[in-house]
Amino acid sequence: MNDLIYESVSNIATEIKQKKVSCLEVTEMHLKRIEAVNPVLNAVVQICSERAIAEAKAADKKISNQEKIGPLHGVPMTLKDSLDTKEVISTGGTKGRVSFIPENDATVTSRLRNAGAILLGKTNTPEFTLAGETDNLVYGRTNNPYDPTRIPGGSSGGAAAIIASGGSPLDIGSDTGGSIRMPSHFCGITGIKPNSGRIPRTGHIVNHTMGAFDSLTQNGPMARYVEDLILTLPILCGPDWVDPAIIGMPLRDPYKVRVQNLRVAFYTDNGIHQPSQEIQNTVRSAAKDLENIGLTVEEARPKALQMTPEINNSLNGGDGRAWVKRLVDSANTTEISPFLQKRLSSASPISTAEFTANLEMLDKYRSDMLFFMKDYDAIISPTAPFTACGHGETFSDKNRNAFAYTQAYNMTGWPGTVVRYGETEDNLPIGVQIVSRPWREDVSLAVALELEKISGGWKRPNI
Repeated sequence: MNDLIYESVSNIATEIKQKKVSCLEVTEMHLKRIEAVNPVLNAVVQICSERAIAEAKAADKKISNQEKIGPLHGVPMTLKDSLDTKEVISTGGTKGRVSFIPENDATVTSRLRNAGAILLGKTNTPEFTLAGETDNLVYGRTNNPYDPTRIPGGSSGGAAAIIASGGSPLDIGSDTGGSIRMPSHFCGITGIKPNSGRIPRTGHIVNHTMGAFDSLTQNGPMARYVEDLILTLPILCGPDWVDPAIIGMPLRDPYKVRVQNLRVAFYTDNGIHQPSQEIQNTVRSAAKDLENIGLTVEEARPKALQMTPEINNSLNGGDGRAWVKRLVDSANTTEISPFLQKRLSSASPISTAEFTANLEMLDKYRSDMLFFMKDYDAIISPTAPFTACGHGETFSDKNRNAFAYTQAYNMTGWPGTVVRYGETEDNLPIGVQIVSRPWREDVSLAVALELEKISGGWKRPNI
């Protein structure tokens, strides 16, 4: 029975519907797993035990009464602490919100709860989600389940760590420069950054009012199995009539994609930060395995990738990070983390003319990338140039521009899925990134499914 904590969301939901297990049993076994692993991980920072148990009992009554139930009925979940959760402290990792209890759920929170999911707790994030390592002044740092001396990534590091460890089958991450995909890579799970304009950011600490770089941030599901991304994504998508960037674009079915008809480009090095040989070999192996099952695969790299660091740095720091200062003020935060302080002090404002020239450069980048993509349905690449590094090493000189592999596709707005495809000699996960054309999450997920079948995907950590 306890092995159910390692099952997919889909299987857990089916077991509940078939009355093979109760919602209460499933909830209690996940709470026990959190209790067992969290002292090592520090992944779940608010635990909603009483509320979750009460909701599980109510969910069991619905089944007994043969009431209509949703696709996630009784399925436990955690949620990143940057997402508002009604009646549960939601800090976003910043001290100004240490006691903040939202009056309303974030849009994604309410959609998951309406589908029947039960909130177990909130997962750790760096302050305002603005770092590649999950650490803050409110809750401290989160550790990687495969090696606690290493990072789980950021900013959805708490989510990735507890999912990989069996404490939760599902979480929702946010991704401004790789914050879903990098932790998925570091912790050996799967996650998708959907297309820009798919999922509302309403109720997220970095929401839909971010001006020139509003399109960079997306919410998306994280799980151990690709099938669970496919199950959850339709629940999250669509306008909420608050976030003005969201479009009711039809979401296609990954199971209907004829994978063998796809044309795929791959690269093992973006020319900015060379990955480890193990990561390069893993990406090359994934490309070869796709070719072996019938896809047309070609080694090719968009030339425009070279523009990624310059454009991204100007977007994030061109105003002297005044946008970050506004976030800090809005949260009534007076003491910020050392990392955030470093980011603020390192940003020098540029002129309006320089900033608008950068926006024009972003437009050219997007056009050049789109022109490259006309010949391909998907791109396979590294997620990051290294596997989970030691705490404090994320932005050391040797790891500069580490986010360029993921940032490149925040800037285009295209969908990107990460799935585990290998590991290092010391058993650290290696994930590969599958990027698809605009609005074609179905292709990205379909290719991820194939790679998961070949590699086996997620593997249980020794924790």
